[in-house]
Amino acid sequence: MDAVIVQYVGFQAKSLVREYTFTVREAPSDPLQYILEIANEAFESHRARYQDAPDICSLKLRRELVAHANHPPETRFVIADGELADYRDARKVKPAGLYYKRPEEQE
Repeated sequence: MDAVIVQYVGFQAKSLVREYTFTVREAPSDPLQYILEIANEAFESHRARYQDAPDICSLKLRRELVAHANHPPETRFVIADGELADYRDARKVKPAGLYYKRPEEQE
């Protein structure tokens, strides 16, 4: 992935999905365009946040690039519910220890 540049281009809101477009450049070849979709229902049900969507799509695209030596067989991907859950779980705030004891209290 060192010689690959992944650039977020923008999104289009469609009736059922939001399409996020990325350009991938790998010297010396021409840039390729990839489109990743997230269902509008995922936003409405709060399984995804609008501000997180480009990051969610970028992570999926990067996984596909790594899995296929920078040349995935497809240029369109759908973000699955499991990927949304994984993203959300990875970013959950971990609660601080409620019962932290000071070192002098631990004896």
